[in-house]
Amino acid sequence: MQNKTTTTIVVTGVAGFIGSNLAEYFLANGFHVVGLDNFATGHKKNMDAFITHEKFKFVEGDIRNLATCQEVVQGATYVLHQAALGSVPRSINDPITSNDVNVSGFLNMLVAARDAGVKRFVYAASSSTYGDSKVLPKVEEEIGKPLSPYAITKYVNELYAEIFSKTYGLETIGLRYFNVFGKRQDPQGAYAAVIPKFVMQLMQKESPVINGDGSYSRDFTYIDNVVQMNELAMFTENSEAINTVFNTAVGDQITLNEMVDLLKQYLSKYDPEIQHVEITYGPNRNGDIPHSKASIEKAKRLLNYNPKYPFADGLKEAVDWYWNNLTK
Repeated sequence: MQNKTTTTIVVTGVAGFIGSNLAEYFLANGFHVVGLDNFATGHKKNMDAFITHEKFKFVEGDIRNLATCQEVVQGATYVLHQAALGSVPRSINDPITSNDVNVSGFLNMLVAARDAGVKRFVYAASSSTYGDSKVLPKVEEEIGKPLSPYAITKYVNELYAEIFSKTYGLETIGLRYFNVFGKRQDPQGAYAAVIPKFVMQLMQKESPVINGDGSYSRDFTYIDNVVQMNELAMFTENSEAINTVFNTAVGDQITLNEMVDLLKQYLSKYDPEIQHVEITYGPNRNGDIPHSKASIEKAKRLLNYNPKYPFADGLKEAVDWYWNNLTK
């Protein structure tokens, strides 16, 4: 068992969607948490639930600054590295900044963690690493060529983590996130994820635009499953699970059309008119893969992972949260 009074967890990107959920969970479970964020994509309001917690320390700063990275990891046992510039379209529009943050910033955090004697470095990897591989379900050891600058940066993260494990003995585990959604995910902005964006549009009786004909599918993964995976990766004592990567998903496949139908069903509980909002279809998006479904057998075998939330259950939780928080 972990000694919670002496265990400090660093969460980078703590004001973001995933980072804030991780910080909230581990603080609630008695751990000390140090959070880092520069608010490039995160929001101060995401930390409202825990900003005054006695075991929480917040550092405003950028992972592109090595000194900042060194500051936050001092005395830390674990790092949960979530800070990144997400979004395939963003990386296509501005590959240089995506690379600076996702590669150079990642390397800074690895170096800082190594030098500070951090026990384990768990990081947000990405399903985009599978690239043009047509193999379904996606198995960790079989990847294709990247389809976007973002995908390249996330694959480079895996390569760097492996080298730091082999060369410096830093324990690393990468979690390849598959289309994570849930409370606090930002519905605003040009690069908003599809579920919160569609929820907000449907609530406003606006027609969501699906890229393509809606037959593309994703392994949408509720945030609590991601928190569960981070906890398992952080504390596992299975040597076979360390210095590798895991799909972080449900192991299911939902088309965009099916997802929208469920959204309308859940939202119409609050406002029956939403059921009649028309859906619009547009062109496919550059860099998008048609289908994504994860094999979670490796995580089940090595981490005893068993996702608590199937897609439909997680979506209902998310819809309820958005309705209660976006309509106020």
